[in-house]
Amino acid sequence: MFSVYNDGKEKNNKEEVTPMAIIAQKKLFGWKEIEDLGDLERLFLVLNYLPDEKLMRVLEEEREKGRDDYPVRAVWNSILAGVVYEHQSVQSLRRELKRNGQLRELCGFDVEKGLKAVPGSWVYSRFLKNLMKHEEEIDSMFDELVEKLKEVLPDYGKYLVVDGKAIETHANGKKRDEEKESDGRRDTDADWGTKVYRGVREDGTAWEKVKSWFGYKLHLVADATYELPVSFCVTKGSAAEAPMAHKLFEKIEKDHPEILERCEYGIADRGYDDGKLLEKLWDEYRIKPVIDIRDMWKDGEGTKALGRPWNVVYNYKGEVFCVSPNEDKQNEMAYGGFEHERGTLKYRCPAKHYGYECRGAGQCPVGKSVRISLEEDRRIFTPLARSSYRWKSIYKKRTAVERVNSRLDVSFGFEQHYIRGLRKMKLRCSLALCVMLAVALGRVQEKQKGLMRSLVKAA
Repeated sequence: MFSVYNDGKEKNNKEEVTPMAIIAQKKLFGWKEIEDLGDLERLFLVLNYLPDEKLMRVLEEEREKGRDDYPVRAVWNSILAGVVYEHQSVQSLRRELKRNGQLRELCGFDVEKGLKAVPGSWVYSRFLKNLMKHEEEIDSMFDELVEKLKEVLPDYGKYLVVDGKAIETHANGKKRDEEKESDGRRDTDADWGTKVYRGVREDGTAWEKVKSWFGYKLHLVADATYELPVSFCVTKGSAAEAPMAHKLFEKIEKDHPEILERCEYGIADRGYDDGKLLEKLWDEYRIKPVIDIRDMWKDGEGTKALGRPWNVVYNYKGEVFCVSPNEDKQNEMAYGGFEHERGTLKYRCPAKHYGYECRGAGQCPVGKSVRISLEEDRRIFTPLARSSYRWKSIYKKRTAVERVNSRLDVSFGFEQHYIRGLRKMKLRCSLALCVMLAVALGRVQEKQKGLMRSLVKAA
């Protein structure tokens, strides 16, 4: 099923280097034997499909002729096992390695050494500290997995959802008069983040909920169809969401331009209601923004006049109405589609579209339809009209990124963690998302596409 290496180098010129940290073991597993592994199947998928060979060679070159009591590849594989099996601490992982001989063997530790093969805590501390120096190699693993999924999933990236996930730290922050460096017990990088949720109840009264946390924020772009990450970054909790969305799409344009080409809709909640972002998605990438809107109008301002025709008005939600000349009421106009060449939205006369009689039809200047340019208001009028049923249907896909965030909490242990510092948090998020993509890729390649989003179930 895979090639085997003793030191990460080729045994001879005929063998092909595989993109995984596989090392010499006394027992090799073929896919037909994987059922016997039980829960270890998930780790097997990660080890087999994570493109980490470049990182392994860099780490091995750094070690050079130093002591090799605990091989780089075996320690790395065990760290991946800690991510897969939700170990919140190194000590928890070490206890599992001592208990589970099959796990030690799959990771690549010398089975003849028994419990002595399990590295000490200081080994993992040093290894993880060294990993933080190789952010570029780890990011390249993530990007390579995205490229491979793009090839095997033709519609991967068609619907891109953006969201920010709060990651609370359970440590104390830095005191005002504290100038010394962090001693590991405080989190001097984290700060306070706040997110405000607003809405209107059925009785018309407004409600507001404020969520505050001390920690970090994961900014994530995910595919809505397969609920898999496409791009991400980690910041302090106070970082604003909309500016990070600009950077994420710019990163996707640089690293995965084909995904932007196949993307049709960019979806986000009202926290990303930013005029520049809406314009950028459509003007630069030809992605139709489906982003909820905030009410930025003055209190009491219900509608604005379009100007021409004089009797057409609209509200901040993008709903368009015509005012009947002989009736004191507004009728919502029927959405007729987006005209790419003109950059206009077409709205039809409701009476003619729905087939009812309008008493002011003789004096109405609308005629059959009216066109509204996007330039009327770029926040309100978007290529996919906010008032259309299609907009509401596409917006529902936003829940996909919430499920990705939920899996990070439940299956990867971000609800309860002991991570201190921004660099450590970035490393932990990177490893979790790489594992998520590697499992999905493995499921697809092994004809288990129906389980590609499952991080818990065995085949």
